[in-house]
Amino acid sequence: MEKVISCFRWRPEAVTRLICFPWAGGGSIHYARWGTVLNSSVEVFAVKLPGRENRAREPFFDNMQQIVDEVISALLPLLKEKPFAMFGHSFGALTSFAVAEDLKKVHNLEPVHMFLSGASAPHSETRLKAPKRSELSDGEFLRWLASVGGTPPELLANPDVVRLFLPALKADLRVAENYRCSEPDGPVLSCPVTCFDGKEDVPHDLQAWRKVTSGDFTVRMFDGSHFYLKDAGNEKILLGFITNTLEAAEMHYL
Repeated sequence: MEKVISCFRWRPEAVTRLICFPWAGGGSIHYARWGTVLNSSVEVFAVKLPGRENRAREPFFDNMQQIVDEVISALLPLLKEKPFAMFGHSFGALTSFAVAEDLKKVHNLEPVHMFLSGASAPHSETRLKAPKRSELSDGEFLRWLASVGGTPPELLANPDVVRLFLPALKADLRVAENYRCSEPDGPVLSCPVTCFDGKEDVPHDLQAWRKVTSGDFTVRMFDGSHFYLKDAGNEKILLGFITNTLEAAEMHYL
């Protein structure tokens, strides 16, 4: 399991596990660090994808089902032990939903809460009609990346750094762009879903996520653009909200 998951603080006594999925090109460290911040009732698992960190020599995945199969294979025994929630930002929102959908359909398991950030729902026309950024030349791609924000300009201007992160980022975007979902005939999940987004980000079709669940649906907006969650103040508010939500879910479970 350690191949697929980073966990900075193992908490066997935790009531709930929070499974976090990286944004495109991202690693696991940002989320694994949350395990040292959240209270002892929550154990944080951060998903590690191939082609980065200590999996740098492994080939990137080509499609969403490969991610789903690997994550479920690694985590299924643990997900049966105690309640779990999921958080994903951008590409991570899509991968977390794909995993949750498979868990429900194949294993009759679902999270106590889904936290989905910075992404339109997979069946949304807004997403399906979006330009395929992975097909841009490296120069065009870097200019687009600079416009999104979240990556220091000095890193984008450093060819050695660009060579390190660009392949993983483009590989993840190809997976996302080729991930196709039809609008569900009915709710796929029954758990509550909360969507987050930055007020200055490009508009996402957050309301389309409402159709994936029969549970409660809420949206919370933050100051900032696509990577609003990297801001220390926003992160504090975000983690406070997640903590309070999971504590309420724990009371219901207990």
